[in-house]
This record gives sequence, C-alpha cells and structure tokens, in this order.
Amino acid sequence: MSKQDACGDSPTGGLVLLGGPPGAGKSTVAEALAGTAGRPTVHMHTDTFFVWIRSGFVPPYLPEAESQNDVVQKVMLDAACAYADGGYDVVLDGILGPWMLDAFRARTDRRGLDLSYVVLRPSLEVTLSRATRREGRHLKEMEPITGLHKAFEGIGALERHVLDSTAQTVEQTTAELAAGLETGRFSVGSGAPSRRPTTR
Repeated sequence: MSKQDACGDSPTGGLVLLGGPPGAGKSTVAEALAGTAGRPTVHMHTDTFFVWIRSGFVPPYLPEAESQNDVVQKVMLDAACAYADGGYDVVLDGILGPWMLDAFRARTDRRGLDLSYVVLRPSLEVTLSRATRREGRHLKEMEPITGLHKAFEGIGALERHVLDSTAQTVEQTTAELAAGLETGRFSVGSGAPSRRPTTR
C-alpha cells in the first residue's frame, strides 16, 4: 500500500477505505488485515470519531446529520493522512460509501498517497442477523440497516471493489482483501465514479 515519496527516500503510507453496511464484518476484517501487515499499519474505526461527540450527537444515517458527518469526515481525513504522511499504512473501516470517495481522492491525490476502496457486502439476511445481535451503541434497527445495505447495492463501475463475505470466514475475506490490494484491484484514481446514497 505504501509508496516512495518524491525524493525516493522515505516511504509514505497508503490508505485503505473498508466500507459496507453495518454488520458486514468490516472492523473484524480490518483488525485482521492491520494486525498481519508486513509494515507499520494503523487501524482506524470510524465509529470512534462519532462516539467522541458527547452532546448534540445525531445518528449519522439521518438527513439532519449532514453537517455533523461533514465535520467527522474531515477529522477522519486529517488523522488518516497524518498517519500516512508519517509512513504508516492506514486501514479505515466504517460505513464509507462511494459518495465519500471524492473527498478522500482529492486529499490523497494532493498528498501523493495511494488510495484503495473495498466494500464488504454480505447478503441482506446475513447483514441483518449480524447487525441486530451487536451490543453497545452500534446501530441495531432493521429499517436503517436495510437502507444502508441498499446504498451499497448497484454501485456500477465500483462493483469490482465488492467482496461478498456472506459465506466466507474472516480469514478468507482477509486473504482475498490482501490479495486484491497486492494486485491493485481495489485502487481508486481521480476518475472513479461516486454516488450519493438513498437510505430512507
């Protein structure tokens, strides 16, 4: 994921966006990928950035959360790029849809950082089963989960970035993800399409 800087001396890190609906297994796979990486790697979990909002929090899937989500996205971008500038590869997992790619591409292109995008998309049945059994502040309501799953369907040219983890073990999904990163299957350039979600 990393690349040499303009001087060819010290490597900068790369950024992997691991998106998908709630319950897709993103955090588990991201942790496995980062924990077995062959170079310094950071696992950033997007939910953490939302949990830090102690007052005035708006569930991010609601339309009125747009300004909040824009702020959180900027904070995530700043943190991820700071790690990558320092030589770390970064795996950022969360409900990161194609509609977010433009902002990430603009920042990583400007900094000369590699950017990869992967969507974990198990079946809706499996997604609902996993997501509704989770504990803590995780989203567990079926209607928004179904809407978010739909937001990751039919993503056009980005379908090649999808991994169907319905029947896979964590190890199988992680291995397929690692192989795709190695071959460049999941790389996204400035010309990749983006799309706004419809979740309600």
